[in-house]
Amino acid sequence: MFYNLLYPLVGHFSALNVLKYITVRGAYAAVTALLIAFLVGPWLIRRLKDLKAGQSVRQDGPQTHLVKTGTPTMGGLLMILGMAVAALLWMDLTHPVTWVLLTALLGFGGIGFADDFLKVKARNSKGIPAWFKVAGQFVVATACMVWISFLPGYDSNLYVPFFKMPWINLNLLMIPFGIFLMIGWSNAVNVTDGLDGLATGLVILVGLALSALAYVSGRQDYAGYLQIPYNPWGAEVAIFCLALVGAAVGFLWFNGHPAEVFMGDTGSLALGGLFGLVSVLLKKELLLVILGGVFVMETVSVMIQVFWYKRTKKRVFRMAPLHHHFELSGWAETKVVTRFWLLGGLFAILGLSTLKLQ
Repeated sequence: MFYNLLYPLVGHFSALNVLKYITVRGAYAAVTALLIAFLVGPWLIRRLKDLKAGQSVRQDGPQTHLVKTGTPTMGGLLMILGMAVAALLWMDLTHPVTWVLLTALLGFGGIGFADDFLKVKARNSKGIPAWFKVAGQFVVATACMVWISFLPGYDSNLYVPFFKMPWINLNLLMIPFGIFLMIGWSNAVNVTDGLDGLATGLVILVGLALSALAYVSGRQDYAGYLQIPYNPWGAEVAIFCLALVGAAVGFLWFNGHPAEVFMGDTGSLALGGLFGLVSVLLKKELLLVILGGVFVMETVSVMIQVFWYKRTKKRVFRMAPLHHHFELSGWAETKVVTRFWLLGGLFAILGLSTLKLQ
């Protein structure tokens, strides 16, 4: 909004020229989302407590988690509010990619909110049926993918990390591939959200990496120098990713151990869905597997556990997802979170290194 309202006045007020810089709008988007989280957070937590919107903890999980019963959930509303307001204030509202990103944010967030609400209302950890949740994710992801397929500059090529040239042109198959990514990443972040601050910290790391990638791919000079595909909407994606980082940092203030509030499916489904969408927009679909390596590890651990248990009635891990395995192995919750954050940082650095190693 500020860009659309104020930048046309640059001829009268030269200071407004700063609004054309991605770094300026991105920085203020992050600060805006951060301040909203700081200011609204205490009020939201009180309201959730008044509404008795407490988390139902799995009875088969680590016994140390039983003390978390009753901790307010649906804290993802805080991040969604921060990101949405920051996007509306600092992004170009005439650019269709702004509205695609907001559609994914509100669509996936709405599905997660419905799931959290039913969990709270029924006082159990079931929520909405799995098939209904996936169906909702499919509808939102399909709408986003079809939408961007009509945008000028849309690229259906699939790029492989460490290689300059595209591997294959998926053409119309890019739409179902993108839908799969959005749903897959949505559930990957959801699976990882099991310890205080774990998913939030990892989201910050991946968000920062995606912000950097969006920035360099959104500038023709940097994209040309690095020999990566120039992305016409990279600037707006970078601003949105920085808003995501700001919102997550603000939320981590309340979500760090011991957590005052959990993001719930409201936050995890929205954040994961956005990661999948952003990877398609930036042509980093496969690179996101590296950037979000911890999310991949967590998801794969669940798949291995389920597959092996159905075949042998034995478990590979003490408990899945992977973070619970280490908890049951004797690691303190804070140690698991810190080490997973460090691992997430290494994955992010490795992913960014592909900008030159190609």
